[in-house]
This record gives sequence, structure tokens and C-alpha cells, in this order.
Amino acid sequence: MSSPAIIEYTLHLADNALVLGHRNSEWTGHGPILEQDIALSNIALDLIGQARNLYQSAAGVMGTDGKEERATTTEDDLAYMRDAWDFRNCLLVEHPNGDWGMTMLRQFFFSAWQYYFYGELRHSRDNMLAAIAVKSLKEVTYHLRWSGEWVIRLGDGTDESHSRMVKAMEHLWQFTGELFEPATYEKMLVAEGIAVDLAVIRPMWDQRVNEVLSAAQLTYGSSGWMQTGGKQGKHTEHLGYLLAEMQFLQRAYPGCEW
Repeated sequence: MSSPAIIEYTLHLADNALVLGHRNSEWTGHGPILEQDIALSNIALDLIGQARNLYQSAAGVMGTDGKEERATTTEDDLAYMRDAWDFRNCLLVEHPNGDWGMTMLRQFFFSAWQYYFYGELRHSRDNMLAAIAVKSLKEVTYHLRWSGEWVIRLGDGTDESHSRMVKAMEHLWQFTGELFEPATYEKMLVAEGIAVDLAVIRPMWDQRVNEVLSAAQLTYGSSGWMQTGGKQGKHTEHLGYLLAEMQFLQRAYPGCEW
């Protein structure tokens, strides 16, 4: 079992959840109606909770690698003290919120991926990752249903909402390919029965996305070219601004407590 690969893999999953959780939290107090404002805020909390569990798991593996300087690594260190090039999240989740339709489509694409991903990760040979997947799947099931309903409502709604969803599709589709492009550390762990084989869940994701987009009167983005690099630490400029805001307090006052 490769500890460095497991650390990279776990951080990839944690970073995905943390960054999207932070993006969703930016809507708190700004949602179109109170009920949906609260719903998205709760989804943000779910994602941050998933990130915490995964960071704790990664910190635990770091604490067993024999390096004294890593013995005190905590979930806060991993969330707040790493720079943008150390993050392994997919580019999709760091994308700015845009309007409500853009946010809903981004959430739907990612939640559909998480739903089938966690469904497979439950069978991982890594007991901690499997347990996190079981717990997270219950939350993601709601995220997927809620965001899918919004995509349909907006896509098959007014001329204005449909037009905005078409623009969101054109913009976000190019970031979906990376969800299924395995990094080197993923390939290593798939062979060991720890990581999810992304080729297995791709057809299931495609089918679910096709069903929702069809109901929403939407089609795939026109570009077949996909943006990648996030899993290797190559990000858009948006992540740097996000981290500057999210990490400021901990970096300005290291180890501070309320």
C-alpha cells in the first residue's frame, strides 16, 4: 500500500469538497429565496464536513510515515496552510459561482459524479475511505436530487432562465472531462483496490446527466476540448483568490483559537 499515493488521493477528494463547500457558502444570505438559500448553505456544510473527515484521514496517514515533522499535521494545516499549487481539486469546483443557474449546473455535474463515485468507494480496501463514502453518500443523494431538479426547472422554464442555462452549459461543460481523467496516484491505487476506477462510473454519470439535460431541454456544450490540470496542482487564477479569503485568518494568526 503506497502512503504517498493515498495521501494525494485523499487530499484530492478533500480539496474537491472543501473548495466547492466554500464556493457554495458564498451564496449564504444572497440566495434567490430564503428556503433555497438555506438549502445551499446546508449543502456547503455537508461538503465541508466531508472535507474534514478526509483531511483527518490524510493527516492520520501522514502521522504514520515515520517523519517527525509531520507527526502534528492536522486537518486545519491541510485546509489553511497549503498553497494553491498543493491543492488537488478539479477545476470545476473552483469556478466562480456566476448566477444561480451556473451554480446549480456546477453542483449537479459534481454531485452526479460524487454519487456514483462514493457508491464505488464504499467497497475500497481502505477502511477509512470506505466509511467516509458510506456516510457521504447519504448526503450526496440529496445534493444530486436537489440540484437536478433546479437544472430542469431553469432549463425548461422561461426564455430567460433557459438562455442562462445554455450559457452555463457552454461554459462549464469543458471542465467535466477532468472528473474522469485519472491522475497517476489514482491509477496506482485502482490496481490495489483502494481507489475508484473512473472508467466504471463514467457510463452511469453520462446516463444520469443525459436524463436531466434532456428534461431540461439542454444539450452538451459545443466544445469537445476539456480543461484539465487541477489534480496535478495546475489551477485557474480563481483558486488563488478563493484561498486568500478562506485562509487569511489562520495565516495571519497561526494556531488561533476562539
